[in-house]
Amino acid sequence: MGFCLRLAARLPFLFIAGRIYGAAALGRFAYAVLIVEFAAQLATLGLKRGLAQQLAHTDKPHACIAWDALIVAATGSALAMALLILFPQAMYPTSSIQGLDRLLPITIIALAWSDIMLAALAYRHDVAATVRARAVVEPVIISVAALALAFVPRMVERGDGLIIAYVLSMVGALAASAIPFFRSYGLPREWRPEPGPLWHMARRNVPVAAADAVEWGSRRVDIAVLGLFFRPEVVGIYYVAQNVASLPAKLKTSFDPILGPVVARNLKDNDKEAVARQVRQVGFWVIGAQLGVALALAIPGEAVMGLVGPAFVAGTAALAFLLAAEVVAAMAAVSEAALIYVARHRNMWISLAMIALEAGLAVVLILAMRAFETPLMWQATGPAIGLLLALGFAAVAKSRLLCRILGSRVNGWRWALIWAAGAGTIVGYLATFLPEWAELLFGIPAIMVAFGAVLWTKGFGPQDRELFRMSKEEIADLEDLDGLEIPAPGTTGDVAR
Repeated sequence: MGFCLRLAARLPFLFIAGRIYGAAALGRFAYAVLIVEFAAQLATLGLKRGLAQQLAHTDKPHACIAWDALIVAATGSALAMALLILFPQAMYPTSSIQGLDRLLPITIIALAWSDIMLAALAYRHDVAATVRARAVVEPVIISVAALALAFVPRMVERGDGLIIAYVLSMVGALAASAIPFFRSYGLPREWRPEPGPLWHMARRNVPVAAADAVEWGSRRVDIAVLGLFFRPEVVGIYYVAQNVASLPAKLKTSFDPILGPVVARNLKDNDKEAVARQVRQVGFWVIGAQLGVALALAIPGEAVMGLVGPAFVAGTAALAFLLAAEVVAAMAAVSEAALIYVARHRNMWISLAMIALEAGLAVVLILAMRAFETPLMWQATGPAIGLLLALGFAAVAKSRLLCRILGSRVNGWRWALIWAAGAGTIVGYLATFLPEWAELLFGIPAIMVAFGAVLWTKGFGPQDRELFRMSKEEIADLEDLDGLEIPAPGTTGDVAR
C-alpha cells in the first residue's frame, strides 16, 4: 500500500508546479533542493541505514542510542545549514538571490532528524510510520501548499511558493516521524551526550555515509551537470522526467526498513546463506516491480509527460533512458543493503567509481552531441544515458562482490521476467492506439496487470506466494523472517509450516 501511495505521491505537485509556476521556476527550485537534500544526506553520517547495526550490537538502552544518533545528525545539520545560509549561491548558481531563497536550508535538520527517527522505528518493524511520513504527509502538504500559494501572484513570479511549500512539507514529515518515535522510544532515562562515543559513531559510519551520499547523488548528478550546461527551462523538463522515473525506485526504499534489520541480525549470527537468500528474493521482487512500472510509464511516455504541460513532452526520451536505468540499478541497490555491513569500504569505492563514471559520461555525451548539432533535448539525454551505463557497472560489480563474500548466489534475476515484459509490451503497444486520456486511464493499469499476472504465474515460487499471503500477525510470530524456508504445498513440511 505504501508503494502504491508513493507512486502517485509527487505527481500532483509536479502537475501544479509545471502548469502554474512553469519550467524555469521548477528548474531553479530543483537545483536548490538538490543541494539541500545532499547536505541532509551528509548530515545523517550514514545513520539512516547504519543505525540498525548500532542498535543490534549494543547493550545500552535503545532510546539512548537513538538520541545519540539524533545529536550526531543535529551537529552535522547545523554545520550544513550555516554554510548554505552564508553562501546561498551554492543553491542558486545561475540566478540572483531574492525573496525567501535563504529559508530553504532550515529543512536540512528536518530531513536528517526525520530519516533517523524513521530508521529507529524501522528497526522495530514499524514501517507504517515511514509510509505515513514520506508517502502521505510530505506529498500532501507540498501539493496543497503549492496550490494555495499559487493564488498569490508574487509567489508565482519569484517562485517563492515552491520553496515555502517544500519547507512546510519537510516540517510536516518531521512531525509525522516524531510522534510515533516518541511513542516507541520515549525520552531516554539517565542519558547524557558523550562526545567520545558520539565521535566514534560518526567516524565508524563515514563509509556508510559516503555510500548513501553517492547512491543519492547518482540520481542527482545529472541535474547538477544539466544546470551547468543548460538553461533552467531544460533543467525543469528533465526534473519532471527524473521524478517520474524515480517512482519505480521507491519500491526498493519500501523494502529498506525490513531488509536492513534482517541482514544485520543474520550477520550477527554469521548466517551468510540466510543473507544471500534474502537478497535473492528481495532482488527478484524489486526487479520485477521496477520493470513492470517502468514499462507502464515508458510506453505511454508522451502522454505521461504531457500531463505536466505541453512543454514537458520534449523530455520523453530522457524519461525512457531514466526508467531503464532504474531497472538496471535494482540489483546494485539490493546488494548494497548487505554490503554496507560486510564490505563497507569496498562498497564505498565502487560507489565512488560509479558516480565518477556517470559524471564523466554525462559531460562527454553532451559535448559529443553538441559537436554533431543534435536537437537541444536530445543533448539533455546525455546525463540519462551516462546514468544507465554507470548503474550497469555498479550492479555487476556489487553483486559479484557480495556473491564472493557470502559464498552464495545473490542475483535475483529469473527468466520469467522476460515473459512478463513481453506481455506488458504487447498490451502497452495496443494501448497506444487509444486516445491519450484513455491511454493513461486504462493503458497504464492494463500494462501492469498483464505484467503482474504473467510474473505471478511464471515467476513466483512457493516461498514468494506464501510470504505474500501471510497476515501481519503470522509474520510477527516468526522469530526471523529471513530464516523462513517454506516447502512446496503437499509436502510433509506443510505441517511444520
